[in-house]
Amino acid sequence: MAKENKSRYALLGMLSLMSGSGYDIKKAIEYSVGNFWNESYPQIYPMLKQLEQEGLTSSSVEKQAGRPDRHVYALTEKGWDVLKHWLGEPFEYQHERNELLLKLFFGVLNPATISIEHVRRHRAFQEELLARYELTESEVRSRQEANPNFPYWRITLSYGQHISRALLAWCDETLDVLEQLSAASASGE
Repeated sequence: MAKENKSRYALLGMLSLMSGSGYDIKKAIEYSVGNFWNESYPQIYPMLKQLEQEGLTSSSVEKQAGRPDRHVYALTEKGWDVLKHWLGEPFEYQHERNELLLKLFFGVLNPATISIEHVRRHRAFQEELLARYELTESEVRSRQEANPNFPYWRITLSYGQHISRALLAWCDETLDVLEQLSAASASGE
């Protein structure tokens, strides 16, 4: 059985927050769920057309001076029903593909210093990510705290913050192990 394309639900969800063009939806995804869900323009535009063909969205054309027409999509009643039904269904666990872990698994084939550099890079990324989560939370709280969606948005930010903190601790632990391996290798043990 073919796996269902979850992009449709990401787009329906974004359209539940606002009507918009494919460009608007892409920008909203980047700002809101982009840390845990991504959609590219080549995914968005065909899916929007498909959703409209299925009667889940409707579109209108806005004329723009000196620019191409803007197609603005909105959820239909059927689209709202499909989105709400999907939200109530159990979720599927996703298998993560993690290149860092794959390289570390086979790390014995290189000097430990290479693995150390990989983990240091990952640690720096997690520090940046955690800072971005905290800035996003502050910005959203200052502008959207009264929005009924805010507690749910805060939940997803909290998840990211917890994951980043856990990964920082893992990086520190891993660096200790790798530095011991590097020192043992340098001393010829």
